[in-house]
Amino acid sequence: MLQLPDFSESNHPIVKSLFHYTDSELVTLFQRHPDEGKYFTALFCRYHAIVYSLIQHQVKSPVQGDYLFALTWRHIFHELRGLDLFLGGGNFTFQTWLINTTALCLKEAQLPPVEAINYSLAAAPPPLMCYVQEALDMMPAKQRLVMVMAETFHWSETRIAGSLQAEQETISPTEVTALLQEGYRSLESLLPEDICAIYLENSPADRVPLSAGAN
Repeated sequence: MLQLPDFSESNHPIVKSLFHYTDSELVTLFQRHPDEGKYFTALFCRYHAIVYSLIQHQVKSPVQGDYLFALTWRHIFHELRGLDLFLGGGNFTFQTWLINTTALCLKEAQLPPVEAINYSLAAAPPPLMCYVQEALDMMPAKQRLVMVMAETFHWSETRIAGSLQAEQETISPTEVTALLQEGYRSLESLLPEDICAIYLENSPADRVPLSAGAN
């Protein structure tokens, strides 16, 4: 029997306060308020079990299944920005679209081997992953690169400095440390306030997970 992951965000007061909205209302609110993450998170909490079950029953490795689950929700996140639920006619629902989108991601998936996957569903649930990646895209390139080297590849400040110096970047390990600290503060400031409240309220500022879907 498939064991579904436990997503504690489903019990967060911010998310629970949205349970009375219909799917189409949540989609509309998500599209109208891109600076708020709670609407996408509420949709995720409502439908994660369906998507997870569809994927894990088709993928042999649970690790690959979790990775594809995250990638599928990232695809849903981006597609949802422009989705018009009213174009499909009376029988077209968000759930129908979600199932079809999941099936498409399954069909087109080219998954890396298990040992190459650097993703933890517990550390970076898909809604947090989506907004972290959106925030990273808004950061200066060098700052983003240093953070990914540290978090995704687990490189030391000395190794990061050496790698940048090889690319003609003059930087010391101490400066890398300062850049990382500044980067974590910047990243958290770029995340929607409600996403920070739901996922990071009890986490240190330098523990924003960057590993989701970073392969």
